[in-house]
Amino acid sequence: MTAARVEVLDDPEQVAALAHPLRVAILDALREPDSAAGAARRIGEPRQKVNHHVKALVDAGLLRSVGERRNGNFVEQLYESTARSFMVSSRVANRGDRRVEALRSQLPLEHLVELGEHVQRDAVELLDRAAFEGEDIPSLCVEAEVRFADDASRAAFMQEYLAALKPLLKRHGSKHGDAFRVAVAVYPGRRA
Repeated sequence: MTAARVEVLDDPEQVAALAHPLRVAILDALREPDSAAGAARRIGEPRQKVNHHVKALVDAGLLRSVGERRNGNFVEQLYESTARSFMVSSRVANRGDRRVEALRSQLPLEHLVELGEHVQRDAVELLDRAAFEGEDIPSLCVEAEVRFADDASRAAFMQEYLAALKPLLKRHGSKHGDAFRVAVAVYPGRRA
């Protein structure tokens, strides 16, 4: 079974299991199958201490058993992270009746929250590809702050922006080649 590239955690117990910095180091050390003792050697910690944290990570579903290895008279259990990287979902912080109702009643806001998580997950995956696979990642980010006099100005901007974007995507897009994600989000800036 191949580990997922990025696992998005929305279970508070899994998030709590990541709270200890040693556990994060163990997950990183066990990107490839190894024993708890092997992980302990790699991160420079006592085997007993690492064993304790490995058990907690297995219980939380962040590590899985992937077989055994004979080492002299001992049989070592092999473990592997369930993902190459982990990301805490915004849904963990968005619990509670008022937030859930606000997301339910304001569909564009819900989509903005989901887009943010999607972009973050993609960015983590791309960072891992650059860091661990040596890939050169072509990317572009454009951010701008625009002020609108009123709701009508904002609506007119969005209509014109989408009208300008459609022919651009059509002209440069292709059914073949590498896929790139284009995301456009418009939302109020932070209050001072």
